[in-house]
Amino acid sequence: MCGRFTLTVDPAELKDAFGDFIFPTQFAPRFNIAPSQPVLAIPNDGKNKADFFLWGLIPSWAKDPGIANKLINARGETVAEKPSFRGSFKYKRCLILTDGFYEWKAGEGIKTKTPYFIHMKDHQPFAFAGLWDEWHSPDGNTLRTCTIITTEPNELMSTLHNRMPVILDKQDYGAWLDAAPQTPERLMPLIQPFPADRMSAHPVSTFVNSPSNDRPECILPA
Repeated sequence: MCGRFTLTVDPAELKDAFGDFIFPTQFAPRFNIAPSQPVLAIPNDGKNKADFFLWGLIPSWAKDPGIANKLINARGETVAEKPSFRGSFKYKRCLILTDGFYEWKAGEGIKTKTPYFIHMKDHQPFAFAGLWDEWHSPDGNTLRTCTIITTEPNELMSTLHNRMPVILDKQDYGAWLDAAPQTPERLMPLIQPFPADRMSAHPVSTFVNSPSNDRPECILPA
């Protein structure tokens, strides 16, 4: 799964990495983004513009917005079939922007899991494959929400966990953000483990375990 991540770069750095897109002029660096919080994402609405979505998908047909707590991740193997995700998979996909994420490794004979920070070796920002939707509340408010797709782990991630987020290569952004309805046959080849040799990981302090701790100390090597 993917339950915590970061976006510590500034808008200028995102512009360098994702040159074809428009970003907010300013936003605070985040070192410990947790479910239910705002995340920066680029939806496939044809505008090529990043905006903030709440992390935890609420399908447009949902009666209870509390379903978002159960839909922070979508399994790539079944995303085209599950009622909660198949509509968004076909029509509403997004890039969820990040520069690193956390996973907790269980140690033999140790009760407390060790958190790890995973990032690109070149420390550049990247994008998770995400889905989004709009939910209209009975009082007329609209919530834009999203979820992160996960897949089998690569060689690096398999030492930490049995799942990893789907990280898209830059060359696949266009296909993922195509505003036209898409078939599983076209999209499923994009849902695969990212090359391990382009990634790095190091243990960090259990300081990151609390979502209220959102400071640079979260990513420092333990």
